[in-house]
Amino acid sequence: MRSHFFAVLSVVLSALLLTAPASWAASPKAQQSTQSGVYRVAIDRGVSLGEAAESMRLRANALNLQLVAELPMSKQVEAITGKPQRTVTIFQFCDAVLAMDLIAANPDFSIYMPCRIALIEDANGQGLLVMMDVNIDSVAQEKRLTPALKNRINAVRKSLLDIMQAGAKGEL
Repeated sequence: MRSHFFAVLSVVLSALLLTAPASWAASPKAQQSTQSGVYRVAIDRGVSLGEAAESMRLRANALNLQLVAELPMSKQVEAITGKPQRTVTIFQFCDAVLAMDLIAANPDFSIYMPCRIALIEDANGQGLLVMMDVNIDSVAQEKRLTPALKNRINAVRKSLLDIMQAGAKGEL
């Protein structure tokens, strides 16, 4: 039951925390996808997918975001099918205290948790980091969040973008 709670908690945060002001996406490699609601960062060519993953884990830890799950989807499919797969790993991060506060404010926030960042190898071998991009301002207004909760959401959102940038550059 405890793991189910943290999974639900993380869903709420991921959707709420995944909208950032344009100033947070200042890196030329950071871009909003042409598909609405998606934020994508290309991993630098000199950075391996393993290095990107380790950099994200380390940065999340430094920013006090918990890595609550890591889903190696491509390895699971490879084990089932016996066929090699391009890398696809879903990382799930959570700030449990904020998640509890959001659920206390409105249980609907639970659908946005955990915050997810996908590490994907495209058909050309290029690594990408992808996450959902939700308009926090409209969600906060609709759910009548206090300014303090909205600020905390934005702080986690900024941390998620920092995690993506660290992964893309292989920064420790």
